[in-house]
Amino acid sequence: MKIKYSPDADVLVIQLRRGKPFDSRDIAEGVIVHLSRKGIPLELEILDASKVVERKEVKVAVEGLVAKGR
Repeated sequence: MKIKYSPDADVLVIQLRRGKPFDSRDIAEGVIVHLSRKGIPLELEILDASKVVERKEVKVAVEGLVAKGR
């Protein structure tokens, strides 16, 4: 997963998995989901992101990267 923010455009893009977007749908005002040809979500795009999320509210958690028993 990758998270990218463009301050010039005020757009936050959360890439869930790799792939070429085939379709997109508005799921809320200013929130777009980009889908693969099979309908699998590839990315979420949040327009006017600074009005929705503040940097101090963003937390990143990575779980499940270490195999059990290590």
